[in-house]
Amino acid sequence: MDPQLAIQELEKMGGDGLTASELIDLKNTGGMTYNDFLILPGYINFPADGVSLETKITRNIALKTPLMSSPMDTVTESEMAITMALLGGIGILHNNCTPDEQAAMVRKVKKFENGFITDPVVLSAQNKIRDVLEIKHRLGFAGIPITDNGKVGGKLIGIVANRDIGFREDVDTELSAVMTTDVVTARYGVTLAEANQILRDSKKGKLPIVDAEGNLVSLVARSDLLKNRDYPWASKHPQTKQLLVGAAIGTRPADRLRLAKLVEAGLDVVVIDS
Repeated sequence: MDPQLAIQELEKMGGDGLTASELIDLKNTGGMTYNDFLILPGYINFPADGVSLETKITRNIALKTPLMSSPMDTVTESEMAITMALLGGIGILHNNCTPDEQAAMVRKVKKFENGFITDPVVLSAQNKIRDVLEIKHRLGFAGIPITDNGKVGGKLIGIVANRDIGFREDVDTELSAVMTTDVVTARYGVTLAEANQILRDSKKGKLPIVDAEGNLVSLVARSDLLKNRDYPWASKHPQTKQLLVGAAIGTRPADRLRLAKLVEAGLDVVVIDS
């Protein structure tokens, strides 16, 4: 319809067109698509950036951009879920896969951005360069703290980054031969803002957080600092600062096991897809 004719039709109807409930009333409209109507902007006496679209999707979770992506295997896997969360919405991962595959997608979203990473990937000095390359291929990063026992809670003895392994041809070289031992750290109890400032000042990619005995407690990543700057509306968990993600499950008894695996991986929202 010509816009001028649309305005004339609105004048005949009186008021300011249809309300949202009237527009989607199937008894009156018989169903509509976006091609069937025009949204005409009106005058506002406030700046557009002062508008808040924040909307609750559960009792405790609100989105700054009230958009969700569908749990279809052609729509939402980890990449779409990450993008949706960065832009203030949320992605609902499809369940046309095994429970382990769906849980792996949840973990990939959760690992994309963090505040304090309390369960970082850790290796020992006896691990090989090939172990770092495998982690980089699987998770997308190579900045890995090295402890004496290869676990969180062990004494921090070094860190391995891309620059340490980039030109090494022997992938069976132990990390003790390539790791950086002069590591910038912060003491446990530091605030996230203070940790981020240390990252800015040191120009390092990772900041290990250690206790008084030098044992690794957690990790802060420079990449997350950059994401905070570039995506201020991102949907994040208030405590962990990880991106929010949802997943669909069915109603069969076996879906109880699927749900347990998803929750263990860090799932925030469950959608029943029957």
